[in-house]
Amino acid sequence: MLTTLATLLSHYRRHPGQLAMLLLGLWVASALWSSVQAINASARDSYARAEALFSTGLDRLERRDGEPLTRDDFLALRRAGLPVSPLLEGELEAPDGTRLTVIGIDPLTQPGDSAFAGGRLVSSQGGLTAFLTPPWQTRLAPDTLPALGVAARDAEGATPVLDGRWLPPLALASALPPDTLVMDIAAAAALLDAGETLTRLVTAADALAEAPDGLALTRATTLVSPGQLTESFHLNLTAMALLALVVGLFIVQAALGLALEQRLGMLRTLRALGVPGRRLVGLLLLELVLLGLVGALAGIVSGVWLARALLPDVAATLDSLYGAGVAAELQLPWHYWLGGLAVTLGGLLLAGSGVLWRAARLGVLGLGQAQAWRTGFHRQLRLMATSGAACGLVGLVLWAWLVRQPPGEGLLAGFGLMAMLLLASALWLPPLLALGLAGLAHLSRRRALLQWGLADLQLQLPRLALAMMALLIALSANLGVSSMVGGFRLTFLDWLDQRLVADLYLRPPAGRYDEIHAWLADRPEVDELLATRRTEATLLDAIAVDGPRPLNLPVSLYGITPGERLVPSWPLLATLEGREAAWQAFRAGEQAFINEQLAIGQQLAPGDRLVLDAPGLHENHRETLTVAAIYPDYGNPRGEVLLATPRLAEHYRAPPGSVGIVLHADADEAALRGALTDRFGPDSDTLLDQREVKRFSTDIFERTFTITRALSILTLGVAALALLASLLAQARERRRQLAPLWALGVPRGRLMGSQLAQLGGMALVTGGLAVPLGIAVTAGLVKVINVAAFGWRLPLFLFPGEILVTLATAVAVALLATALPVLALWRIPPRALLAEEEAT
Repeated sequence: MLTTLATLLSHYRRHPGQLAMLLLGLWVASALWSSVQAINASARDSYARAEALFSTGLDRLERRDGEPLTRDDFLALRRAGLPVSPLLEGELEAPDGTRLTVIGIDPLTQPGDSAFAGGRLVSSQGGLTAFLTPPWQTRLAPDTLPALGVAARDAEGATPVLDGRWLPPLALASALPPDTLVMDIAAAAALLDAGETLTRLVTAADALAEAPDGLALTRATTLVSPGQLTESFHLNLTAMALLALVVGLFIVQAALGLALEQRLGMLRTLRALGVPGRRLVGLLLLELVLLGLVGALAGIVSGVWLARALLPDVAATLDSLYGAGVAAELQLPWHYWLGGLAVTLGGLLLAGSGVLWRAARLGVLGLGQAQAWRTGFHRQLRLMATSGAACGLVGLVLWAWLVRQPPGEGLLAGFGLMAMLLLASALWLPPLLALGLAGLAHLSRRRALLQWGLADLQLQLPRLALAMMALLIALSANLGVSSMVGGFRLTFLDWLDQRLVADLYLRPPAGRYDEIHAWLADRPEVDELLATRRTEATLLDAIAVDGPRPLNLPVSLYGITPGERLVPSWPLLATLEGREAAWQAFRAGEQAFINEQLAIGQQLAPGDRLVLDAPGLHENHRETLTVAAIYPDYGNPRGEVLLATPRLAEHYRAPPGSVGIVLHADADEAALRGALTDRFGPDSDTLLDQREVKRFSTDIFERTFTITRALSILTLGVAALALLASLLAQARERRRQLAPLWALGVPRGRLMGSQLAQLGGMALVTGGLAVPLGIAVTAGLVKVINVAAFGWRLPLFLFPGEILVTLATAVAVALLATALPVLALWRIPPRALLAEEEAT
């Protein structure tokens, strides 16, 4: 068996290009898949640590008037017998610019089941006593140490300086989320200069039946965990990585098919020498496993490196969009490594199963006939067409099922529909190419060289089919993602222009909000003030034409000022009685608007009524509102009900928020800033220019799609490598086929041009087929995937420039892949070509 295995592996010593092609496919497929899985695993580890702290499982108490809580409020509630615990939060800047969250707690009253609850503190330096008494302790995760400039070996007991202040001695706690410092509330108050103020009071879930007077109670059920918010984001990344894995496995299957075809004589000899067929197939399988281990391990190591490069952009995106902190360093569990090996080896065995099956079915005599192998490809074409039809049928079934589902449901089914669409198109591509080549060859019977070129392409098709399938999938996916991102960008920027209509934005301190608002209203530079407020509520029921539906869904209540500058530009997607009537009812406070996420997720429409339960409401805490319109709200992961700011302040006692300041055309912005600082002090000068807000929002958008663009480009690069590897692997045999033509007098330059035209034409046809497929992928991403993943729709945009780039990319990839073999043909001496001709 060892001798037979060594004989089989000796093929790669004579053909190192095929070995490189096989390992390259495994390497890039495993690297792209492993990088995304490393990012997802690290992010989920950060979410689990954040949820295990004490944030989402506790009810919260805050003052209704927006003023900060104080120690006296906490003491009064505790003396009244209420089981509340104080919490103080703040931010400090680390030496490397990282913003670290400082959390101060009282572990003796902390509810819940975290490591801090009820005084359950375990530390290598004194436990609870060291945490509660000076010089206190700073508990932090090991991955936060780089931001402080402290080495892991020196961490325990170190007292670094943060933002000009000495931290209490460090104590490591791996269960904490990244960029978070936890300490006793007395130490945090001194570090943050908070005095006796508190951020909030927390209590065990449902420990209080209602909020005490003057306080707002936010239930734990309304606090969405980061993992819930970001699940769709990670699912999209996984789908892109799976696409890259499939494209990489096309390279593997092409290499395996070529290697097995070239070893037909060797296999016949081994069978004639007495090696049983089953043993031979088993050794081929062992060869696959050995090569797969090498390629998978190299891919996993490269994937970790790629993940480290992409993780900062992903972390910034998740923090900006969802407020989810993700560690800047990878945190990989043990099952990540096993999972990466299992997926890569499983894909390899799937890719090689067809080759092994064909080898097992060929007899000893058939193994010696190359024509038998090529005849098998014609059977394979029929199988591809049948399998493509089956995939198309499955896609139709999934589409019919999705049509019957409520909007926003069926994310996995949507990805399945996209997968079936791509797979069916890829499987139909080789039969279509073979049919087209046969038809063209029949029409060009009177042009000998053209007919030879078409016949030569038919001969190459078995080896180029997989590369062309990979190119089709990569091009269509790249076109689909590019069109979706481009359409999202246009829509998002237009939406920002419509929503951000004020010239300046200000968030006054809660204690001086009314005073600053009144002062701004009297300023001659100010034309209009657009105040906002925000609070939380529970949507108990939705009453539609078919009757009430219980929901019990947490929603956000957002208040805007329907001013003269805002109303004309605020976008509305659907209204009850027209745009003007909707705004009139909104100003009067009789009706409300809802965002598209809430409308799609709960199947609401204008005219439906909402039953809201909010702590700020008077009497029975309930109010019924009619939906007057639905508006787009891109990027918001939650359902939202829009009301006029005065109504939100009066009926729901929502705390004050930001103020949009619309200036007169000739207003002096610098004078307004100076007067604001002189009147209210430097802490009140928090004016943000509209352009700065848009720039920040656009930066978030760009970071959001950085990894998507990177994966698209890498997938296209893998497809180009598949085509290049296929051509390089058969370069020597191609010279044997071209040598007789050169000997018959066809100039070498014309032979080179013929090869470029062959591959360029085939790639152009593939690119042409990729265009409608890419448009279909775009429609699926926009109409199905985006709605199910994020809860809102996007307009379908088609970019002619992207379509032309797709066609140009297809031809360029083919020409570049053909360039090396053609250059080798140009540089080969005539004596060598004559030798090739003799060998044929």
